[in-house]
Amino acid sequence: MVKVSSNLWFEKNVREAVAFYVATVPNSSMGRTTVLPAETPSGPPGSVTIVEFKLGQQDFTAMQAGPLDPFNHAFSISVQCETQEEIDRIWTRFLGNGGTEEQCGWLRDRWGVCWQIVPCVLADMIADPDRERAKHVTEAMLKMVKLDLATLQAAYR
Repeated sequence: MVKVSSNLWFEKNVREAVAFYVATVPNSSMGRTTVLPAETPSGPPGSVTIVEFKLGQQDFTAMQAGPLDPFNHAFSISVQCETQEEIDRIWTRFLGNGGTEEQCGWLRDRWGVCWQIVPCVLADMIADPDRERAKHVTEAMLKMVKLDLATLQAAYR
């Protein structure tokens, strides 16, 4: 069986970042932490730490191995929420921990990782075969920073 997971490369503070993520996203857990005992291109033995974790049902690996490429919008983690309360809680927690808000439900955490905090129903709304309904939802979403589920649902009707 093949297993797939996303890998995030952190310059520093990988354990702190992963602990924050699993405390913020429901049904998440931190797994094994491994410190590499051999010299690597990133440095001497002990300079690379690997942390395995789950966010919801998604597997991730995070590695602290010094500077490389910064995180950017080409990769983001999408958290689909059932309720506005859950959107608000997660959004507020990220911002309170040094994150910055962006457009259309996106934010960037203090480590530079991009996140989308969205209602579960959004993907179905914008994929609706009634393209006029989908257009109204999309136009409403494009005017938002943090997504408002009630406003999106009103635009969908």
